[in-house]
Amino acid sequence: MSSATNERDLRTGRSLWADSSALGVEAKPLTASTSVDIAVIGAGITGAFMAHALSSAAIGLKETFGRPARILVLDRRPPLYGSTLASTAMLQWEIDLPLVELTKKIGSEKASRAYTRCFRALCDLTALIKSERIRCAYEDRSTLYLAGDLYGSRALATETDARRELGLPSQFLSAADLRDNYGINRTGAILSTGSSCANPGQLAAALLRRATSKGAAIHSPAEVLDVLSDPEGVSLRLDNGVVVRAKKVVFCTGYELPKRVCIPKADILSTWAIASDTTATIPDWLKTTMVWEASDPYLYFRSTPDGRIILGGEDEESETRHSIARLLDTKAKTLKTKLEQLVPDIRLQPQYKWAGAFGSSTTGLPYIAPAEDMDNVWVVAGLGGNGITYSVIASQIITSAFAGKHDTDCDLYR
Repeated sequence: MSSATNERDLRTGRSLWADSSALGVEAKPLTASTSVDIAVIGAGITGAFMAHALSSAAIGLKETFGRPARILVLDRRPPLYGSTLASTAMLQWEIDLPLVELTKKIGSEKASRAYTRCFRALCDLTALIKSERIRCAYEDRSTLYLAGDLYGSRALATETDARRELGLPSQFLSAADLRDNYGINRTGAILSTGSSCANPGQLAAALLRRATSKGAAIHSPAEVLDVLSDPEGVSLRLDNGVVVRAKKVVFCTGYELPKRVCIPKADILSTWAIASDTTATIPDWLKTTMVWEASDPYLYFRSTPDGRIILGGEDEESETRHSIARLLDTKAKTLKTKLEQLVPDIRLQPQYKWAGAFGSSTTGLPYIAPAEDMDNVWVVAGLGGNGITYSVIASQIITSAFAGKHDTDCDLYR
């Protein structure tokens, strides 16, 4: 029998995160059938946030399960080896779809909540990293959203006003401001504060290690072939014949979505990225500011604490193009050329080139909801460019749900 989730090649090439230190996570095969309270499917960044949040709340979940929750994490790959290492880890509260445009799609009240929830999630993430002293090259950053072929300067000025009405820290910059302060020739931009960057591999690994220290178990390789749910729980049959019986199951499998779960208006795209060596010429402002543009396809880039430039983009509407190895050099050359034309002060030599699957939705919002027609099963699909931010939100919503509490924003993601 085939896997319970859609299988796809998630990455091509090698990202710089693959050569990071502190990526070790203890995981072993599951050789005997077992019963647990919660099974998390996926040991990437989303599964890591989920396992960490649930294990941290294990005692608080006692009323639900009658004891501190027993948590198990399963993955067909080693931990972190799905899409996590393909991330450029620009941790933003800004959503792919501007607030003004999102309002047109889902209404002012919901759009406002979506943006403010993302901002709060970034604050919560910052507090978590600092309180648990997670070493993951974390830095606070501003973001510069440049006018492009999708939204020009007038649209960005209107967007700035809408954000400021919600108390979101944003400032409109004119063409002169951009030219004088950043050496960029565009008609306008939005400068925002409150975002950050990190090493996604180190962050995910640290969260998984902390989850295991609180009692969670991680098993890999563990291929889930079949999912049978009923009002009392869920049975997961693995490829080695082992059966896991869980009271609750959460699919955190990224872009390998469960086959029996239909997520409306979700597309899988291909995206490319490169990272320079440490000799890149980096303007001082880029050491504290990340950049993306209101274009299609859009370019996005940032620096790292060790003196590299990471940039990505060139997205294509294809589920498979990222897996074509020969495209790496072509896309890398295009990305480098675009960046050096946009910011003439930048010079870089690519050292790492990679590509990956990327999910998108018509609203830029993720899917975080109980699976239809499956009792006791939840699904997280971090659609849009805010995957890590959405992972934080998903862990909060589902932990609250399992504790019998209602998250007032859960309706945004269904």
